[in-house]
Amino acid sequence: MLRDEERQTLREELDRLRKDGARRQELSLHACKRLFFDFGIRPSMATVRDLTQTGSASDIPKDIELFWQRIRAASKVRVGSGAIPPALEERAGELLGALFEEARILAKQTLESEREVIDASRQDAEQALRDAQARQLAADEMLLRSETRTEAAWLRVRELENQLAASSAHDASHHDSLQATVRRLEAENESLQKRIDAEQATNAGLRDRIDGLHEEMRRSTEHYAQQIKDALAEAERRVKPMLVELDSLRTMSSTWQAAQRDASRKEFDFIQQLATAKARADRLDTVLRERSDEVDGLTRQVATLRAQQGIDGSVASVLCALAESGRLTQPELAQLGTLVDGHVGLPAHCPNCEQGEPELSQVGEGFELSCPECDYTSGAGASRLEALARFVAGKRLSATR
Repeated sequence: MLRDEERQTLREELDRLRKDGARRQELSLHACKRLFFDFGIRPSMATVRDLTQTGSASDIPKDIELFWQRIRAASKVRVGSGAIPPALEERAGELLGALFEEARILAKQTLESEREVIDASRQDAEQALRDAQARQLAADEMLLRSETRTEAAWLRVRELENQLAASSAHDASHHDSLQATVRRLEAENESLQKRIDAEQATNAGLRDRIDGLHEEMRRSTEHYAQQIKDALAEAERRVKPMLVELDSLRTMSSTWQAAQRDASRKEFDFIQQLATAKARADRLDTVLRERSDEVDGLTRQVATLRAQQGIDGSVASVLCALAESGRLTQPELAQLGTLVDGHVGLPAHCPNCEQGEPELSQVGEGFELSCPECDYTSGAGASRLEALARFVAGKRLSATR
């Protein structure tokens, strides 16, 4: 694996060769030599293309194959000269070739072993993700149980407060026993309050842990914002009247103890409804991610159809065939403009050298077809169809506006 400074050094060498007039093949061969002999790395199409920044997907493999042909030819050359017998020179060349093949086989085995290690690491990462999801489900269950225990503790506090209010109405003769009862209830109330605080602290820790797990999962997903907002708006619309009613019940609880217990039960129901709404929002989140992938695919199809501008494929094929055969004049090409550019395909080979693969580039507001092998070009045309007609015809046409 190349380090960043080594990669930068190779790119600077190739830039100097390019400025000195080196062609694509010379740049690719130089990159292969440096990778193989200086860094011990087997040249690949992606690595050579990244270093040279030139060449097509079919040209670079040809250059790499030429490099290996030269290596194999060099391995068969006789070693040295002078007093060494000819037979020994020939055997030495064969030995070098055998050593090279053994080295290539060893490198392939090393690559396979590293690939197995990478696969094992990927499986471990997937298992870790599944474990994290299981831990999240367990944390959700613990949070629900904690909230239930907290609500029960609040109900117990209210019952104790009711008992304390009722005991204050007892006769003065039971004053001593009443004081002892009050102290006991206060101690029990304080103990319950501490337990409630501890449960709330535990709930806060569980919420922080759940937030961390959600953040981990959100790194590899996307949210479909509009439907989530609709789900949350629906939940808020259903909860707001309940909250208003809950506030009204809490206001009345200062004078009506019976209404206070009813409000507590309704509050518990509202919390359950909120939890149900949150679960529904999570399910919608999963569905929306799937719909988002479908929308992306349809968007790409729409972009392709827009590029074709509604032209029938058979009509566009006929126009492209007429342009390639040189039967369309310059005024006709100018009149067509970019109407059929979405259907125009590039020729497989250059008509001049029959080897290079033509490349399409945009020059200003026009288009130009050129061969990277022989530097043959069509000249700037107002559309892709005009550039194709010029390139196939083998001559430059003067552009008319």
